[in-house]
Amino acid sequence: QVQLEEFGGGLVQAGGSLRLSCFASGRSFSAYTMAWFRQAPGSERELVATIWKGGSTAYGDSVKGRFTISRDNAKNMVYLQMNNLKPEDTAVYSCAGGLTGSGYNHWGQGTQVTVSS
Repeated sequence: QVQLEEFGGGLVQAGGSLRLSCFASGRSFSAYTMAWFRQAPGSERELVATIWKGGSTAYGDSVKGRFTISRDNAKNMVYLQMNNLKPEDTAVYSCAGGLTGSGYNHWGQGTQVTVSS
């Protein structure tokens, strides 16, 4: 059973940077598609970034050019580097993982990111 835990949230001023980390316990991490989602109060959950087992990536339109997702399979880690943060990036960020084609069936508890103007 895979368990995910996020690290690195916090408070940052607009224009600043944060790096989120997600550790996956268990085996077969390298086979998982991993993603970061976020949800702001009163809003639907939004897919922020995806990284497939081969290393290909995709981003939501609102974060393209500012956020970078990466993974280190040797450490069972996935990262989200967030640059040029905006107040509208304020949300709870969660990492999720799953085998390709099976959906995201493993979720972390989430970490709060707050961007002040």
